Order: sequence, then structure tokens, then C-alpha cells
Amino acid sequence: YPIAPHFVLSQSSIFAISANEDKAMPIKIKDSLPAQSILEEENIFVLTENTAIHQDIRPLNVLILNLMSNKIETETQLLRMLSNSPLQINVELLTTETYKSARNAAHLESFYTTFSKIKDRRFDGMIITGAPLPYVEFENVTFWDEVCMIMDWAETHVHSMFNLCWGAFAAYYNYYGILRRFYTDKKKLSGIYRHTILTPRDPLFRGFDDHFYAPHSREWYIDKDEILHNPKLVIMAESLKAGPAIVKTKDNRKLFVLSHGEYDYNTLQEEYIRDSAKDPETPVPENYFPDDDPGKKPENYWRSAAQLLYTNWLNYYVYQSVPYDFT
Repeated sequence: YPIAPHFVLSQSSIFAISANEDKAMPIKIKDSLPAQSILEEENIFVLTENTAIHQDIRPLNVLILNLMSNKIETETQLLRMLSNSPLQINVELLTTETYKSARNAAHLESFYTTFSKIKDRRFDGMIITGAPLPYVEFENVTFWDEVCMIMDWAETHVHSMFNLCWGAFAAYYNYYGILRRFYTDKKKLSGIYRHTILTPRDPLFRGFDDHFYAPHSREWYIDKDEILHNPKLVIMAESLKAGPAIVKTKDNRKLFVLSHGEYDYNTLQEEYIRDSAKDPETPVPENYFPDDDPGKKPENYWRSAAQLLYTNWLNYYVYQSVPYDFT
């Protein structure tokens, strides 16, 4: 189906295009979502319904299962990554039914849906986020059975999955029985790490340099040998310190991404402040603060690679391979 510079608008949603470029910011989100005002500050403005309804295209439908406690920050970071593309995208936010966050109750009620409401639909793409549950065994997570049910449902109802951090570890375990492992003494991996691309001809890395940088923030890792011995999996990018960071299935239907390219420049800084308040011995994130000085403002030098990763996923793994009538 054709690529269009704009996208369809419903009364309850907004569409925006960049004020600096004559290109679409082609994501459909509910009106008044906090991300709207944040993105508008980045020179984004609303496209009128009268202009949008004349577009004869089928937008991509992307579902985000947001398991993070900081819902607004996470959804804004992901929407920013998805927005820089000429493709039309309808984004829906999904939360669990077996666990309801009191901290985000009003926000969830206003902007999120649940699995029972969308289980009969199909989606072109789906992102499963991380979750702040570093030392909780999967089977002891309140919503574990529900997440497994959603991942199993996605096998037939989602064309391409983007499993991120905890979501990737959960997918490794649910689909292939691959267990995560804790770092020695349960030390946290935190910092910006250099990655080497192992599959440079894969369209996911079109436009990338031979190496790229990306943040990591986690307490576990996956044994590389377990991935290498699985005939369905391919390691695409790895880091000497962070290990296999981006892995895919050979049919391109699932991505497992342990890095956090969507992070803002200060996300690791805020995590460090939070963690060091609990434990003064918390290590400073590696390769992050100038001169490793937490008093200095960190710089973002992973943004361009992160944007390419999400844009290429949408373009090559979703848009160019999903059947027109998939949904």
C-alpha cells in the first residue's frame, strides 16, 4: 500500500507533522496524551481532520505493551522513536488486567486499553517494554501468565514483535526456554556501550556505521552460546561488555533488543541518582558522564543510531513485509 505524507484522523486522536520539515510525524495517539505537549515543544503541530481524511491509505497499527512504572516517560520516548518516519502509524497503548498500577490509575483509564478488548484484532507491529522487576522470578510476577498469553497470541495476531529489555528476556524464556542470568554479585550493567554489527547487510542496519553506541541498564544477561545453539535465532549486534544486544528470529518476526536507544540523555542520570540514594556504593554509569563526573551534564551520542533502529524496523520488518489485509 502507498506511503503517504499524512494520515487519517479520528475525533479522539491527534496527528502531527514536523514544523521544521514538510514530512509527517505519522503517529495517531489519543488527544491529551501527555506525550502530545512534550512532542509539540519539539516543533510538532496538529494536522487538521479535513486534510487527513482525504488520504486513501491503510496506516500501520502498532501496539505497545507498556510494563514500566513510569508510563508517561516510557510512552513518550517510544512515540518519539516511532514518529520520525513518513509512514502512517496508529499507536495503541496496552496495559495488563491482572495488575493495575495505583500510581498511574487515572492515566491508564484515559489512554490505555486491555487485552480482552483487542484480542480479536491483528496488529502490524508490537513493542513489549521493560519492567522494573530485576530480582523477581518470572513465575512470581503478578502479570506473568497474562504476558505469556499476550506473547502467544502475538504469534498469530502480530506481524513483527519488538521485545525490549525485560520484554526480551521474557520472550526468550517464554518462546525458547532460555533463562536470563544475573551478573556476578548481582551487579547492575549501566552505561553507554559500543556495539559491533554482525549482520551489516540486514535491512535493520541500513544507514548504520560499523559500530554504534547504546545505553544499557539491567541486572541480567543471556548466555551467548544458548542463542548460537538455537537454530531459530540470529545475533545481529553485540558488545564486548553488554553481550548480544540485538537478536532476531530468522523469519524476522521477532526482535530481542537489550539496549535502550530510546532513552533520553538524562535517563541513566536519574536512575543513578535514585539508586545511589538507596546505596551510596552504586557504581557510576560507564562511559556516560563527561570525565565520569556525575556532577557534569551527560551528552546523548546514541540518538541517531536509535532512530535508525526503530525507523528501519517499521519500514523493513513491518511495512514492507506485512500483507495489506493483515488486520
